[in-house]
Amino acid sequence: MTRKILFDTDPGCDDASALSLALASDELEVVGVTTVAGNTTIENTTRNALSVLELHDRTDVPVARGCAAPLWRPLETAEHVHGSSGITGSPPVPDVETIDTSGTRFMLEQVYEHGDELTIVAVGPLTNVATAIAIEPDLPELIDEIAIMGGAALCPGNSTPEAEFNFYVDPEAAQRVVRDGNPRLIGLDVTQDATLTAEFVEELAERDDPHRTLAAWFGYSEVDAIREGELSGEQVVHDVTVIIDLIDDILEYRRFPVNVGTDDGDFRGAVVCDVNDVTGTPPTANVALEVNVPAFRNRIAELIEKL
Repeated sequence: MTRKILFDTDPGCDDASALSLALASDELEVVGVTTVAGNTTIENTTRNALSVLELHDRTDVPVARGCAAPLWRPLETAEHVHGSSGITGSPPVPDVETIDTSGTRFMLEQVYEHGDELTIVAVGPLTNVATAIAIEPDLPELIDEIAIMGGAALCPGNSTPEAEFNFYVDPEAAQRVVRDGNPRLIGLDVTQDATLTAEFVEELAERDDPHRTLAAWFGYSEVDAIREGELSGEQVVHDVTVIIDLIDDILEYRRFPVNVGTDDGDFRGAVVCDVNDVTGTPPTANVALEVNVPAFRNRIAELIEKL
Protein backbone atom coordinates (compact mmCIF):
# COMPACT_ATOMS: atom_id res chain seq x y z
CA MET A 1 0.00 0.00 0.00
CA THR A 2 1.30 3.44 -0.89
CA ARG A 3 1.88 6.07 1.77
CA LYS A 4 -0.02 9.28 1.10
CA ILE A 5 2.10 12.39 1.64
CA LEU A 6 1.36 16.09 1.69
CA PHE A 7 4.59 17.81 0.69
CA ASP A 8 5.13 21.13 2.53
CA THR A 9 8.06 22.92 0.94
CA ASP A 10 10.07 26.04 0.08
CA PRO A 11 11.84 25.05 -3.17
CA GLY A 12 14.96 25.35 -2.96
CA CYS A 13 17.08 22.90 -4.88
CA ASP A 14 17.09 20.05 -2.37
CA ASP A 15 13.32 20.54 -1.91
CA ALA A 16 12.85 20.24 -5.69
CA SER A 17 15.01 17.11 -5.70
CA ALA A 18 13.00 15.56 -2.86
CA LEU A 19 9.68 16.29 -4.57
CA SER A 20 10.99 14.83 -7.83
CA LEU A 21 11.96 11.56 -6.17
CA ALA A 22 8.70 11.37 -4.23
CA LEU A 23 6.83 11.64 -7.54
CA ALA A 24 8.94 8.81 -8.97
CA SER A 25 8.30 6.44 -6.07
CA ASP A 26 5.74 3.65 -6.26
CA GLU A 27 5.67 3.61 -2.46
CA LEU A 28 4.54 7.24 -2.10
CA GLU A 29 1.50 9.11 -3.39
CA VAL A 30 1.84 12.89 -3.36
CA VAL A 31 -1.71 14.10 -2.65
CA GLY A 32 -0.72 17.75 -2.76
CA VAL A 33 1.93 20.39 -2.27
CA THR A 34 1.81 23.38 0.07
CA THR A 35 4.39 26.11 -0.33
CA VAL A 36 5.99 28.30 2.32
CA ALA A 37 8.48 31.16 2.28
CA GLY A 38 11.99 30.19 3.31
CA ASN A 39 14.79 29.57 0.82
CA THR A 40 13.20 32.38 -1.19
CA THR A 41 9.96 34.36 -1.29
CA ILE A 42 6.55 32.72 -1.41
CA GLU A 43 6.13 33.90 -5.01
CA ASN A 44 9.30 32.06 -5.98
CA THR A 45 8.72 28.93 -3.93
CA THR A 46 5.22 28.57 -5.34
CA ARG A 47 6.37 29.04 -8.93
CA ASN A 48 9.22 26.60 -8.32
CA ALA A 49 6.88 23.92 -6.94
CA LEU A 50 4.70 24.28 -10.03
CA SER A 51 7.82 24.06 -12.22
CA VAL A 52 8.88 20.78 -10.63
CA LEU A 53 5.47 19.28 -11.35
CA GLU A 54 5.60 20.63 -14.92
CA LEU A 55 9.03 19.09 -15.43
CA HIS A 56 7.73 15.66 -14.48
CA ASP A 57 4.37 16.01 -16.25
CA ARG A 58 2.54 15.83 -12.90
CA THR A 59 0.46 18.97 -12.97
CA ASP A 60 -2.42 16.84 -11.69
CA VAL A 61 -0.95 17.31 -8.20
CA PRO A 62 -2.60 20.36 -6.58
CA VAL A 63 -0.43 23.16 -5.22
CA ALA A 64 -1.64 25.58 -2.54
CA ARG A 65 0.22 28.78 -1.72
CA GLY A 66 1.02 28.96 1.98
CA CYS A 67 2.46 31.43 4.46
CA ALA A 68 4.51 34.31 3.05
CA ALA A 69 6.45 35.06 6.25
CA PRO A 70 7.33 33.46 9.59
CA LEU A 71 4.87 33.67 12.47
CA TRP A 72 6.52 36.62 14.24
CA ARG A 73 9.67 37.60 12.38
CA PRO A 74 10.76 39.17 9.09
CA LEU A 75 11.61 36.60 6.44
CA GLU A 76 15.29 35.74 5.95
CA THR A 77 15.97 33.86 2.71
CA ALA A 78 18.85 31.86 1.18
CA GLU A 79 19.09 32.97 -2.45
CA HIS A 80 22.85 33.13 -1.98
CA VAL A 81 22.74 29.33 -1.71
CA HIS A 82 19.93 28.35 -4.08
CA GLY A 83 20.08 31.13 -6.67
CA SER A 84 18.08 34.32 -7.13
CA SER A 85 14.88 32.47 -8.05
CA GLY A 86 15.35 29.73 -5.47
CA ILE A 87 16.39 26.90 -7.79
CA THR A 88 19.17 26.47 -10.33
CA GLY A 89 19.08 24.80 -13.73
CA SER A 90 16.41 25.54 -16.31
CA PRO A 91 13.11 24.07 -15.12
CA PRO A 92 10.12 24.74 -17.37
CA VAL A 93 7.85 27.72 -16.92
CA PRO A 94 4.71 26.32 -15.26
CA ASP A 95 1.58 26.22 -17.36
CA VAL A 96 -0.78 25.74 -14.39
CA GLU A 97 -1.69 27.79 -11.35
CA THR A 98 -2.25 27.13 -7.67
CA ILE A 99 -5.62 26.07 -6.38
CA ASP A 100 -7.87 28.73 -4.87
CA THR A 101 -7.27 27.59 -1.29
CA SER A 102 -4.64 28.73 1.20
CA GLY A 103 -1.85 26.35 2.08
CA THR A 104 -2.98 25.96 5.68
CA ARG A 105 -6.61 25.35 4.72
CA PHE A 106 -5.58 22.83 2.06
CA MET A 107 -3.36 21.05 4.57
CA LEU A 108 -6.29 20.71 6.95
CA GLU A 109 -8.55 19.48 4.15
CA GLN A 110 -6.05 16.71 3.40
CA VAL A 111 -5.82 15.84 7.09
CA TYR A 112 -9.58 15.43 7.33
CA GLU A 113 -9.84 13.55 4.03
CA HIS A 114 -7.02 11.06 4.49
CA GLY A 115 -6.72 10.80 8.28
CA ASP A 116 -4.24 8.23 9.52
CA GLU A 117 -3.20 7.35 5.96
CA LEU A 118 -1.53 10.77 5.61
CA THR A 119 2.04 11.82 6.37
CA ILE A 120 2.91 15.50 6.31
CA VAL A 121 6.42 15.87 4.89
CA ALA A 122 7.71 19.30 5.89
CA VAL A 123 11.07 20.30 4.38
CA GLY A 124 10.93 24.07 4.79
CA PRO A 125 10.21 26.43 7.68
CA LEU A 126 7.31 25.03 9.69
CA THR A 127 5.00 28.05 9.44
CA ASN A 128 2.20 26.24 7.59
CA VAL A 129 2.31 23.21 9.88
CA ALA A 130 2.35 25.30 13.07
CA THR A 131 -0.58 27.36 11.82
CA ALA A 132 -2.54 24.21 10.98
CA ILE A 133 -1.89 22.78 14.45
CA ALA A 134 -3.01 26.07 16.02
CA ILE A 135 -6.32 25.75 14.15
CA GLU A 136 -6.65 22.00 14.70
CA PRO A 137 -4.76 20.95 17.87
CA ASP A 138 -5.67 17.30 17.26
CA LEU A 139 -3.90 17.27 13.88
CA PRO A 140 -0.98 15.08 15.05
CA GLU A 141 -3.40 12.44 16.33
CA LEU A 142 -5.53 12.51 13.18
CA ILE A 143 -2.72 11.61 10.75
CA ASP A 144 -0.01 8.97 10.54
CA GLU A 145 2.88 11.32 11.32
CA ILE A 146 4.79 14.51 10.58
CA ALA A 147 8.26 14.03 9.05
CA ILE A 148 10.46 17.12 9.24
CA MET A 149 13.75 18.08 7.65
CA GLY A 150 15.05 20.58 10.14
CA GLY A 151 17.15 21.22 13.18
CA ALA A 152 20.56 20.20 14.42
CA ALA A 153 20.01 18.04 17.49
CA LEU A 154 23.51 16.92 18.46
CA CYS A 155 25.68 18.65 15.87
CA PRO A 156 26.57 22.20 14.81
CA GLY A 157 24.13 24.30 12.79
CA ASN A 158 24.47 25.83 9.35
CA SER A 159 22.82 29.23 9.98
CA THR A 160 24.28 29.89 13.42
CA PRO A 161 26.72 27.73 15.39
CA GLU A 162 23.67 25.94 16.82
CA ALA A 163 20.78 26.32 14.35
CA GLU A 164 19.80 24.75 11.04
CA PHE A 165 18.25 27.06 8.42
CA ASN A 166 14.60 25.91 8.47
CA PHE A 167 14.40 26.20 12.25
CA TYR A 168 16.32 29.47 12.21
CA VAL A 169 13.89 31.11 9.77
CA ASP A 170 10.82 30.43 11.92
CA PRO A 171 11.87 29.19 15.37
CA GLU A 172 8.47 29.86 16.92
CA ALA A 173 6.81 27.60 14.36
CA ALA A 174 9.47 24.93 14.86
CA GLN A 175 9.01 25.09 18.62
CA ARG A 176 5.25 24.63 18.28
CA VAL A 177 5.52 21.65 15.94
CA VAL A 178 8.26 19.91 17.93
CA ARG A 179 6.37 20.46 21.18
CA ASP A 180 2.92 19.42 19.94
CA GLY A 181 3.41 17.43 16.73
CA ASN A 182 5.33 14.30 17.86
CA PRO A 183 7.40 14.47 14.64
CA ARG A 184 10.22 12.57 13.05
CA LEU A 185 13.05 15.09 13.32
CA ILE A 186 15.50 14.57 10.47
CA GLY A 187 18.17 17.20 10.90
CA LEU A 188 21.76 17.94 10.04
CA ASP A 189 22.87 15.07 12.29
CA VAL A 190 22.06 12.74 9.38
CA THR A 191 21.42 14.89 6.31
CA GLN A 192 24.98 16.23 6.18
CA ASP A 193 26.17 12.62 5.87
CA ALA A 194 23.53 11.57 3.31
CA THR A 195 25.51 12.59 0.24
CA LEU A 196 25.79 11.81 -3.46
CA THR A 197 29.13 11.31 -5.16
CA ALA A 198 30.42 13.96 -7.53
CA GLU A 199 30.72 11.32 -10.26
CA PHE A 200 27.04 10.38 -9.93
CA VAL A 201 25.88 14.00 -10.25
CA GLU A 202 28.22 14.75 -13.16
CA GLU A 203 26.97 11.68 -15.05
CA LEU A 204 23.37 12.83 -14.62
CA ALA A 205 24.30 16.24 -15.99
CA GLU A 206 25.27 14.64 -19.30
CA ARG A 207 21.76 13.26 -19.82
CA ASP A 208 18.65 14.95 -21.13
CA ASP A 209 15.95 16.42 -18.93
CA PRO A 210 14.64 15.76 -16.36
CA HIS A 211 17.99 14.23 -15.32
CA ARG A 212 20.05 17.25 -16.35
CA THR A 213 17.91 19.60 -14.29
CA LEU A 214 17.93 17.18 -11.37
CA ALA A 215 21.74 17.15 -11.51
CA ALA A 216 21.75 20.95 -11.20
CA TRP A 217 19.57 20.63 -8.10
CA PHE A 218 21.69 17.86 -6.60
CA GLY A 219 24.84 19.92 -7.13
CA TYR A 220 23.36 23.31 -6.28
CA SER A 221 26.28 24.29 -4.07
CA GLU A 222 28.62 24.04 -7.09
CA VAL A 223 26.26 24.31 -10.03
CA ASP A 224 28.78 26.02 -12.32
CA ALA A 225 31.23 23.13 -11.92
CA ILE A 226 28.89 20.24 -12.74
CA ARG A 227 29.07 20.14 -16.53
CA GLU A 228 32.84 20.59 -16.48
CA GLY A 229 33.26 17.58 -14.20
CA GLU A 230 34.83 19.76 -11.55
CA LEU A 231 32.67 19.15 -8.49
CA SER A 232 34.90 19.28 -5.45
CA GLY A 233 33.40 16.30 -3.67
CA GLU A 234 30.28 14.65 -2.33
CA GLN A 235 27.07 16.63 -2.63
CA VAL A 236 24.65 17.16 0.26
CA VAL A 237 20.92 17.00 -0.57
CA HIS A 238 19.32 17.45 2.84
CA ASP A 239 15.60 17.18 2.05
CA VAL A 240 15.96 14.05 -0.05
CA THR A 241 16.84 12.13 3.12
CA VAL A 242 13.27 12.44 4.38
CA ILE A 243 11.80 10.91 1.23
CA ILE A 244 14.22 7.99 1.10
CA ASP A 245 13.66 7.21 4.77
CA LEU A 246 9.90 7.08 4.26
CA ILE A 247 10.48 4.50 1.55
CA ASP A 248 13.33 2.42 2.97
CA ASP A 249 13.78 3.16 6.71
CA ILE A 250 17.39 4.23 6.21
CA LEU A 251 17.57 6.21 9.48
CA GLU A 252 17.97 5.16 13.10
CA TYR A 253 16.04 7.18 15.67
CA ARG A 254 15.91 7.79 19.40
CA ARG A 255 13.09 9.51 21.25
CA PHE A 256 14.04 12.57 23.28
CA PRO A 257 12.42 15.53 24.96
CA VAL A 258 13.14 18.32 22.47
CA ASN A 259 12.70 22.07 22.56
CA VAL A 260 13.64 24.86 20.15
CA GLY A 261 15.27 28.16 21.07
CA THR A 262 13.18 31.22 20.24
CA ASP A 263 15.54 33.93 21.51
CA ASP A 264 17.66 36.02 19.17
CA GLY A 265 21.36 35.43 18.57
CA ASP A 266 23.23 32.15 18.16
CA PHE A 267 20.53 30.08 19.86
CA ARG A 268 17.66 31.24 17.64
CA GLY A 269 16.27 28.03 16.18
CA ALA A 270 18.68 25.83 18.13
CA VAL A 271 17.44 22.35 19.07
CA VAL A 272 17.67 21.54 22.76
CA CYS A 273 17.77 17.75 22.94
CA ASP A 274 17.56 16.33 26.47
CA VAL A 275 19.78 13.30 25.88
CA ASN A 276 20.33 12.58 29.59
CA ASP A 277 16.72 13.16 30.68
CA VAL A 278 17.75 16.06 32.85
CA THR A 279 14.31 17.66 32.68
CA GLY A 280 12.35 14.49 33.37
CA THR A 281 9.82 15.49 30.73
CA PRO A 282 8.23 13.03 28.27
CA PRO A 283 9.86 12.60 24.85
CA THR A 284 8.43 14.85 22.16
CA ALA A 285 10.21 13.78 18.96
CA ASN A 286 11.90 10.87 17.19
CA VAL A 287 15.35 12.25 16.46
CA ALA A 288 17.36 10.75 13.58
CA LEU A 289 20.96 10.02 14.58
CA GLU A 290 22.36 7.54 12.03
CA VAL A 291 21.94 7.09 8.27
CA ASN A 292 22.61 4.14 5.97
CA VAL A 293 24.42 5.99 3.18
CA PRO A 294 24.77 3.08 0.71
CA ALA A 295 21.03 2.35 0.93
CA PHE A 296 20.33 6.07 0.49
CA ARG A 297 22.40 6.26 -2.68
CA ASN A 298 21.08 3.00 -4.12
CA ARG A 299 17.45 4.02 -3.77
CA ILE A 300 18.08 7.42 -5.35
CA ALA A 301 19.71 5.74 -8.34
CA GLU A 302 16.67 3.45 -8.71
CA LEU A 303 14.18 6.30 -8.51
CA ILE A 304 16.04 8.43 -11.03
CA GLU A 305 15.64 5.71 -13.65
CA LYS A 306 11.87 6.03 -13.27
CA LEU A 307 11.86 9.75 -14.10
